[in-house]
Amino acid sequence: MFPLTVDAAKRAARALRESLSSADLASLTHAQALETLAHTLGYRDWNTYSAALRTPRPLTTVPVLRSYDSRIARRFYCDYLGFEVIFEHRFAPDLPLYFRIARGEIQLDLSEHLGDGTPGSGVWIATAGLDPWYRELRSKDHLTTLRPAIDRSAPGGTTLQLTDPFQNILRFCEPSD
Repeated sequence: MFPLTVDAAKRAARALRESLSSADLASLTHAQALETLAHTLGYRDWNTYSAALRTPRPLTTVPVLRSYDSRIARRFYCDYLGFEVIFEHRFAPDLPLYFRIARGEIQLDLSEHLGDGTPGSGVWIATAGLDPWYRELRSKDHLTTLRPAIDRSAPGGTTLQLTDPFQNILRFCEPSD
C-alpha cells in the first residue's frame, strides 16, 4: 500500500534507502530516496508528491454488510453482480470470514462476524452506467428469482434495488442532476 501522509512517505523513503544500502545495491541520500519514491508512484518529484499528500481527500466510506456464508455471498456478489474480491481476512481457519469486494469505484465489506453489520441493512450506492449493468444482470440465468428492475422515478435518481441473500438491501442509484 502506498503512503497516505508525508510522514509515512518519509518513513517509506528511509526504509527504501536502508534496504538498498543493506543489500549493497545502492547508496542513496534521504533526498534521493524521497525523489525515487515519488517517481515510483508516478509523481514528477518529491515536492509534487508531498503537496498531493497534503491536499485534503474526500472521506471514503465502505459499508459493512452481514453475510452468513461466503460461498453464497461470492455467488451473489461476484458471479451475479460482477464484483471482485479485494482482500479476505480470517483470524483462524475455523473462524468467520471478513472480505472486501469492489466493482469499479464501488466497495463493500462483507462479514460473517456476529455484530458486524445488521442483517437487513440498506445501503444507497451512487453509481454510473446503470442501464448497461441492468441489461447484463437481466441476461443472466443465475438467480432469476431476483428479477431486477430499474425505478426511474426514485428520489435522488434512477435506482436499481436488489436484496442480497442475507436480506441486505442494495440501492444502486444514478444520481440526477
